[in-house]
Amino acid sequence: MPFTPIIPPGSGKPLAPYSPGALADGIVYVAGTLPFDKENNVVHVGDAEAQTRHVLETIKGVIEAAGGTMADVTFNSIFITDWANYGAVNKAYADYFPGDKPARFCIQCGLVKPDALVEIATIAHVGTKA
Repeated sequence: MPFTPIIPPGSGKPLAPYSPGALADGIVYVAGTLPFDKENNVVHVGDAEAQTRHVLETIKGVIEAAGGTMADVTFNSIFITDWANYGAVNKAYADYFPGDKPARFCIQCGLVKPDALVEIATIAHVGTKA
């Protein structure tokens, strides 16, 4: 099945060979998103809540570039480096999903840059808007 790469305006260059998002048959698959600025530097070092907000804003930009909204999100994969940050991640996360909550999972693991505390990958159903 063909897909359309989704690259929001002003996006930084990915660290590896991937697109920030891919739209196929009305579904947006958002790549694992880290708390990076446009030069791939980690932002809000040491602050899991602020990093989570940054990640979710980046995800929001990908979904909006595909013609959707955060209300279209159906699934999130969350990766954190320390369970001590779970509450801070959930605090920020709840603000982005105030109504019906998407399905999700959360695991503790290492991430590509040591100062990154959270990474989120997302699936959203946006219809055929893009």
